[in-house]
Amino acid sequence: MSVETTQRQVEHDVLLVNDKTKNKIQVVKGLDKDGKLETVPPTKKNQNQFLKVDRHGDFFSNFFSNFFSQLKNPTQFTFFRVPELLTIKMANQMQKELNQSGPTHELFLKHQITEVGNESKKENKVAESTKEEGQYSSSKFDIKDIDWDSLSKLGLSKEKLQEMDLLEPLLQGYKTKDLVAVNLDLGSAVFSLDARLSLQKNEEGKVIMALEGVKKYPNLNVPLYGHEFSKQDKHNLLKTGNMGRVVDLIHPTTKEMIPSVVSVDRLTNNLVVTRVEKMQLPQEVKGIVLSEQQLQTLKEGKPLLVEGMTSAKGNLFNAEIQFNAAKGHIEFLFENTNKQNQTQNQAQGQLSEDLKTFRGKELTEKQQTELLEGKPVYIKDLIDKRGNPYQGYVTYNKETKQADFSFQNPNKEQQSKAQSQSEKQTDEPKKSKGRKM
Repeated sequence: MSVETTQRQVEHDVLLVNDKTKNKIQVVKGLDKDGKLETVPPTKKNQNQFLKVDRHGDFFSNFFSNFFSQLKNPTQFTFFRVPELLTIKMANQMQKELNQSGPTHELFLKHQITEVGNESKKENKVAESTKEEGQYSSSKFDIKDIDWDSLSKLGLSKEKLQEMDLLEPLLQGYKTKDLVAVNLDLGSAVFSLDARLSLQKNEEGKVIMALEGVKKYPNLNVPLYGHEFSKQDKHNLLKTGNMGRVVDLIHPTTKEMIPSVVSVDRLTNNLVVTRVEKMQLPQEVKGIVLSEQQLQTLKEGKPLLVEGMTSAKGNLFNAEIQFNAAKGHIEFLFENTNKQNQTQNQAQGQLSEDLKTFRGKELTEKQQTELLEGKPVYIKDLIDKRGNPYQGYVTYNKETKQADFSFQNPNKEQQSKAQSQSEKQTDEPKKSKGRKM
């Protein structure tokens, strides 16, 4: 890559987009004559088709305002602005996190483009970790409605939540992705706990902070809104995190029977319920349009095997998907997917599809081969949760079929331990011989 090309890329940004009906990260190519969005997959072969925009603030703001005003069905899409040099890596990282937990992470919030279409100033504001109160007015909750005096008794403040990049997702109606330390001072006693936070409205319409403490195990031995868990229910919840069927739950206030699905929040081990009528199911998953029968299977809370999907790297793969009430969208159940084919691929010296890339970084054939041989592989240019690059060593466990990461070379640690053990064994005979004398 020439110096001129690199300099040009540094000066330009690229637009990524998430189609809310598909939950798929793509790169914006442009608009057709009818105002419909044109996108391409985030791959190297498509780089020449990426829509590139000058990084200068005013130019970008004006460009995107015009672009957005011409777009048909704009509410269907969420846009992100990323550096051209990191487009593919960040798109893959976003897709991975979207598949796992939904767009609640600071990586999404840091690069998301918000507040488009201010007619008086025609400015576009890019989401940042800190904002003024007025910039949150378009969120689900208004920052002015929060009782900050009461929250201060829990050790929480607007400044602290902003510093932790948690205020914006809370105002948008999401739970915090990570646990937050909460201190409750009752005067005669002080309690400390880690909890997942979310904003809710009580019966009077007042905005309150809901705290979900961490449990060691999900409580499956007591009824949940009138439902007693069967042996199979417990097995499914503990194994996959989803109960796998629809049950009628009794509303605590109205006493009506509500068909719902149940999942385990893997962060807190609390049980989460979603009404069937509020389940958001995609019409398309990884290039496969779901039939009415397949959508009905998902709506019944069951896992669904989808074959012939296309990964971000253009590879075909099969996987089971299932709706997760805690995440609010479908998730991939790779552990349940086509185990026989995985075993066959391993025997032929091939890595499973999810290991052809590691944390959004595509592995070369040489790196895949070395992993299968049990060797650690050094990988650089990985992107962390805040969009910053890092590097380290990856190892692959054939028995568990899991990849592990370490900042230090595991071989050096193993060699050091082996050397210490060898020296210890060498010294023992000498000590034993000395005792006999």
